[in-house]
Amino acid sequence: MKPAPFAYHRARDVDGATRLLAELGEDAKVVAGGQSLVAMMNFRLARPRHLVDIGGLRELDRLHTDAAGGLHIGALTTHHTVGSDPAGVLGAGFGVLRDAMGWIGHLPIRTRGTVGGSIAHADATAEWCLLALALDAEFVAHGPRGERRIAAGDFFLGHYVNALEFDEILVEIVFPRPAPHAALTEFAQRRGDFALVSAAVNLDLGDAGEVRGGRVALGGVAASVVRVPEAEAVLADGGTFAACAAAAAEAVEPPGDANGSTQYRKQLVRNLVHSACEEAMQG
Repeated sequence: MKPAPFAYHRARDVDGATRLLAELGEDAKVVAGGQSLVAMMNFRLARPRHLVDIGGLRELDRLHTDAAGGLHIGALTTHHTVGSDPAGVLGAGFGVLRDAMGWIGHLPIRTRGTVGGSIAHADATAEWCLLALALDAEFVAHGPRGERRIAAGDFFLGHYVNALEFDEILVEIVFPRPAPHAALTEFAQRRGDFALVSAAVNLDLGDAGEVRGGRVALGGVAASVVRVPEAEAVLADGGTFAACAAAAAEAVEPPGDANGSTQYRKQLVRNLVHSACEEAMQG
């Protein structure tokens, strides 16, 4: 299929992009790598009247750490750049981000798809959305009123819905602290397909290597990625990984469809959370 008619606009800088969005109104959409939005347009699941192309804003293609050890990723950084980490920025502290890129589609998608585009798309099965929630990321949004920071826990509002205003664009993703004991795993029917269920775990270990707590996040079980406080409470109380996984499966009620029933997805949650805990523990 072909997309519905639209007008194309190419932004020359961040301020110009937000001015265009403010002028064009809520019928405008931002496009960069185009790996999510264009596919939806071709199936006419999305019909924006205007596309604002920010793909040429090279200042948003960056990957660096700050003095406090936090990681900053520009919105136009590709999945492939993170996965290959050519400058060796990620190190052991953010190795989970590098490792998780292998789960994203296929090489052409990873080469063109952008971190900011994936997050702004707010797909409940997207690896970046899950990682952001598990690692307590913050998002920097830029609009006519200036910049604001949005916590990952406040950003994902439902099916493909995020907290950005219509005249704002996502410019940077900030992971405030290293996560050396974090892992992401998922299950898809075929390699490169969207995950049926995904799980990310970020463990907090004591000086002796004991588990003091952690964050547990799931994708594919609700309208957006979610944390599971019931499973996190098990970790904080010194429970086993098996008990944590069981608590996660009990806490969610995933929708069933032709690809798997609710009970099947709950079993996937149990298996994936347990696997993610063990992988995160190995660091």
